[in-house]
Amino acid sequence: MNPSVRYPNVEGLFSEVDHFIPASSKERPPRIGISANRKEGLSCIAETYIQAVVHAGGAPMLIPVITDIALLTEIVESIDGLIMSGGADINPLFVNEDPIPQLQDVDTYRDEFDLILIRLAANRQVPMMGICRGHQVMNIAFGGSIYQDIYSQADGPLIKHSQKQAREYPSHQVTLSSGKNRLKEILDGTNELLVNSFHHQAVRAVAPGFESWAEAADGINEAMGHPENALFSVQWHPEAMEETDPKMRALFRYHVENARLFARAKALHRSCVILDSHTDTPMLFPGEFNIGRKEGGKVNLPLMEEGLTDVAFMVAYIPQGARDPRSLQSATDYAVERLQQVIIQETKNFQRMRIARSVEDIRALKARGLKAIGLGVENGYAIGKDLANLSLFRKMGVSYITLCHNGDNDICDSAKGKREWHGLSPFGREVVREMNRVGLLVDVSHASEETFYQVLETSAVPIVATHSSAKALCDHPRNLTDDQLKALAARGGVAQVCLYKGFINKQADKASLTDAVRHIDHMVEVMGIDHVGIGSDFDGDGELIGCAATNELINLTTRLLALGYSDHDIRKIWGENFLTVLSLAQDYGQKQTSI
Repeated sequence: MNPSVRYPNVEGLFSEVDHFIPASSKERPPRIGISANRKEGLSCIAETYIQAVVHAGGAPMLIPVITDIALLTEIVESIDGLIMSGGADINPLFVNEDPIPQLQDVDTYRDEFDLILIRLAANRQVPMMGICRGHQVMNIAFGGSIYQDIYSQADGPLIKHSQKQAREYPSHQVTLSSGKNRLKEILDGTNELLVNSFHHQAVRAVAPGFESWAEAADGINEAMGHPENALFSVQWHPEAMEETDPKMRALFRYHVENARLFARAKALHRSCVILDSHTDTPMLFPGEFNIGRKEGGKVNLPLMEEGLTDVAFMVAYIPQGARDPRSLQSATDYAVERLQQVIIQETKNFQRMRIARSVEDIRALKARGLKAIGLGVENGYAIGKDLANLSLFRKMGVSYITLCHNGDNDICDSAKGKREWHGLSPFGREVVREMNRVGLLVDVSHASEETFYQVLETSAVPIVATHSSAKALCDHPRNLTDDQLKALAARGGVAQVCLYKGFINKQADKASLTDAVRHIDHMVEVMGIDHVGIGSDFDGDGELIGCAATNELINLTTRLLALGYSDHDIRKIWGENFLTVLSLAQDYGQKQTSI
């Protein structure tokens, strides 16, 4: 590789620099961080890595070998894609193994750097591509294992995996795995590929959640990737071959395109309100909790910050119980206590978040760079038989109440109930009207079809389903039929797609990000773009392959962009549609209570 240079003249060079006009932000190439190698006190990288990124349309940035987590965080948040480069052996102590005699030179400091870098990038959903050592260290970081030395540890006869000829020449063939294989798609259906080879360590067991994409003739893994996220790695050195091999360049183009979409997704998340309408986080903790720390849940401030999520509605969920006076009072008391535990988060994390009691609060907090926590009550059982509790909850800052859960109550029939009331009870109709009067948004997730339609007829303002998906795609009692979706849209309401596995795919263990996008796409087609949103149900067992926590919600944005959704449409899905119905409910209540 011989990069071209300009004529060596200071005046002419500076003139060219000074007259250069940068592209607009939408046209700028994505920033691709490349992890540096470490040799003889130098953080360095072969120029072939840099040129491969340039040829693919990216802007390369070398990340020096440092282990300061704060500084690496700043770097990771500035990049749109990451390439983990090749280098020396990995210290087996990181995977709780003692070294074998065949282990060669290791650099524990670089190992630590690589692992920190991968973890920071993974937490933020940064697209990643691993090369040679990068393939192995990515596998370790995501829970896989490696051979310290394939020649002494792998079974059966092996081919030669460390060639003597120059890197731009291939030395052996790899076979792409059968069936659906993203690598085949990247390489236009190729089944075999000629690659170079410079290693004696290798992936042993592919990390959980990843797929093996290619193997050498001796069974040694040569490539892996995640089926839903923009994460993949190869054992060979494609950067050394991409100048003459279009297939190798295709790998870098694929990675840079993923980075380009991710850059657009980040820009969207920073400019518009990203709102999750339903999480059950308060129910994870029997007593006090602190959302300012990562404490095992799927929704907290660190995860919201990593994923650039602005608003999470946290609900006081009350399972359906007995309906005698004592039980009803206990349900009310329990809901109040859970809501109070959420409200005190504002005191614990005053520099990072506030409780949002109105649409105006949400917009103001976004403008100030603070996270917003909204309040909800899941199951009108918490109201008891006292309409005054609706005003109590509204004064606490509650924005919506889900009328029921998995069982009929004094308000209405549930989707999983026994049709006690054939829809709304007489008291339930009073509840809906009083919710309208005090400015509480009515939520019909969990309600039966009869209840759903009767609420539509009774409510003076549009309503919401805060966490319900499309029954046409997944036949579950909790999902909404196309007729329900159309009726909801016709009345100005909104349905928030739920990320609960069993509501997304009948084969719950296979429920994925792709399935969720299909539900969003279907519901947009049926209802129109103004009536669809997202309510994750995180910490209430909401979790999908590729979208398992709040920091991973940005993956939905990337997918919607890839499908051709406009920035304007995605703004609506991510918050504006929900804020519209919430605003209508709150404005109506304010007018009624001021009369």
